[in-house]
Amino acid sequence: QPLGRIRSLALKLEEGRTWGAYGSGELLHGRVQLELRGALRLRALEVYAHGCASVHWLESRSVGLNIVYRDYTAYQTFLCRRCQLIPDNGEVIVLQAGRHEFPFTFQLPETLATSFEGKHGSVRYWVKAKLHRPWSTVKKVKKEFTVIEPIDINTPALLAPQAGAKEKLARAWYCNRGQVSVTAKIDRKGYTPGEVIPIFAEIDNCTSRAVVPKAAIIQTQTFIARGTKKQKKSVVTSIVGDAIAAGKREVWHGRALKIPPVGPSILQCRILQVEYSLKVCVDIPGTSKLLLELPLVIGTIPLHPFGSRTSSVSSQYSVNLDWLSTIPEQLEAPPEYSAVVSSPEAEQSLAPPCRSELGGILEGPFFAYIQEFRFRPPPLYSEIDPNPPSENNIRPRCMTC
Repeated sequence: QPLGRIRSLALKLEEGRTWGAYGSGELLHGRVQLELRGALRLRALEVYAHGCASVHWLESRSVGLNIVYRDYTAYQTFLCRRCQLIPDNGEVIVLQAGRHEFPFTFQLPETLATSFEGKHGSVRYWVKAKLHRPWSTVKKVKKEFTVIEPIDINTPALLAPQAGAKEKLARAWYCNRGQVSVTAKIDRKGYTPGEVIPIFAEIDNCTSRAVVPKAAIIQTQTFIARGTKKQKKSVVTSIVGDAIAAGKREVWHGRALKIPPVGPSILQCRILQVEYSLKVCVDIPGTSKLLLELPLVIGTIPLHPFGSRTSSVSSQYSVNLDWLSTIPEQLEAPPEYSAVVSSPEAEQSLAPPCRSELGGILEGPFFAYIQEFRFRPPPLYSEIDPNPPSENNIRPRCMTC
């Protein structure tokens, strides 16, 4: 039968509860819309819901005069559902001309991974409808949807403070030029996009030359296939501190580093992981950099105003979750970790990316010197009510009550 009888075949999905995206355990509601120019004979109409993570990359090596490529591929399925809107029972059904709609519902599993597009892999979810006709090809239509797996940072593990310390000897031509040490601390491990991380740090410069401290949020994408790992690192955002003269000490009393709109951490996938870390670096002239790394988890559920003792720090900043509603269909990847460094030591540099190299991917000034914030002390405790009630408002008490 002629294909011209089908005017259009489309899939419509209702928006999820989380800024239009879906989460684990939710119901996925949708409908198949079929518009016909004339009567159409059908055998079946079925809908599939799929979701999987996939990774792939190639590695080459020379064997004599030839180059041999080795393929690394892996898959992990999170969702596989099927719904028969018109079951195939051997009979032919005739649909008249006009518009027809077929609603459907899928129950999403309790464990999913957040949708993601990376350099060597992705996590994707989609719904596909198949229209089976007698003596004709199968008509298909496909529509992708976004899943955001919730990560609540109001848990003891993500509310725990993170701290570390490192030191390094500065050497030049086998001569000891002194030592540089850094101690850093952040109030908790879990944050959400839009929040500000207050960094508390001490940098001691016992060398004979000035050093420059830096801090950055690093995203690490890890892809796993056939027992081999492939990683890609990128700088999410960074700040540069003032140069510390020889023999001096610099103290950061909560220097602010704001988290830009980035995707949440992916930790539960077997073949693809997205992790974050806060790196404090000291650029030492003439030697390799001193690097201190603190782990971070980027979540989706922000800190409760009264969830912990550190809520007073976070409540000073507005938590903006509108980034979830602005996720494009094809996510824009952050800049390459190796593309924004200014020295050969690509694995240790935290230099802010240049605008000419990134073409405006990251917004805002990179060499921003943000004022340290201070907290007002709480009011003094007193058992005397500073606002006593008026005598006119006091009712005489009945002695018999």
